[in-house]
Amino acid sequence: MTSTAALPRTVLIDRIVPRSIAANIGLVVAGAAVMAALSQLVIPMWPVPITGQTLAALLVGASLGWARGASAITLYAVVGLLGAPISAPKDGVHLTGLAWLTAPSFGYVIGMILAAAFVGWLAQLKWDRVVWKAILAFLGGEVIIYAIGLPWLAVVTGGTPEQVIAWGLTPFIIGDVIKAAIAAALLPAAWWAVKRIKG
Repeated sequence: MTSTAALPRTVLIDRIVPRSIAANIGLVVAGAAVMAALSQLVIPMWPVPITGQTLAALLVGASLGWARGASAITLYAVVGLLGAPISAPKDGVHLTGLAWLTAPSFGYVIGMILAAAFVGWLAQLKWDRVVWKAILAFLGGEVIIYAIGLPWLAVVTGGTPEQVIAWGLTPFIIGDVIKAAIAAALLPAAWWAVKRIKG
């Protein structure tokens, strides 16, 4: 029987996979793989493309909890910085190694680590089980992504505040609201399905 103290740690994946060190490592690697896969879904734009990364970071954080979620996105970033071609491609080319740090979009990746932790923390408080709370959690995660991504974009491009907003925020608002809504619908639905299956 689960103790009351342990309940806040329970996220969706904990109802499916029993906790263990090996399971945690496997889940972090799987989360990084999901991030890498959705990074390849790209609509080219300059200087920051539209990708599936935001959706991946939100879902990974909410599904795995704050520590494993943030670790998964961190692992994705570290593997890319070590040279693996897993960043969002630009004109078919992946920035790898330290060159990735010079990308206008890399600040968003750092923001996604913090966003995964934030959304994962709220998921551990059961915000992912109710649609309206999930929407607020995911929108909050997106605010964190922009809070890191936009200053990074400004430094790398040398753009004015107006340009940075036009390049790095305005084109993404509608898409990010849609991503938040998708994630907010998927998590409560997944909880419902798991509860039905587990009885």
